[in-house]
Amino acid sequence: MTHHSDQRAYFFKIDTTIKKIRSSLQKMLNEQGIDLTVDQWVLVDHISRDEGISQNALAEVTYKDPPTVTRIIDLLEKKGFVERRNAVGDRRKFNIHMTKKGLQVREEAFPIVAEIRRKGWGELNEADYQQFVHIMDSIYNNFNEKE
Repeated sequence: MTHHSDQRAYFFKIDTTIKKIRSSLQKMLNEQGIDLTVDQWVLVDHISRDEGISQNALAEVTYKDPPTVTRIIDLLEKKGFVERRNAVGDRRKFNIHMTKKGLQVREEAFPIVAEIRRKGWGELNEADYQQFVHIMDSIYNNFNEKE
């Protein structure tokens, strides 16, 4: 019996893989005593690479809805990892900046993230990576075309 591609549960495969990676990363962060969740890490990583990013831009690049981003930033601000500063020329908008403490926690977390990436990738090579990216981009773009 042949399986047509439209019957393949690729979504389930992607979803379970993401959940496995997230739980492994969270476990390692916890074990190292790093006070970050995976979602907080994603924001910290983006903010540190794009200092002064707006909350809206952050929501776009992380594919999270604005209220979720606001909630995570509130938590990161409480922990003293980031700070909101008024946007120049618009008092209603905020830009997000890393604090010294935030940069420090990013530095502690990064090797753990890198280790999880290495562990997950295992024995796969560069050609595998190129094929993987091609497949994931194709799936992603199939949804972009018609929306």
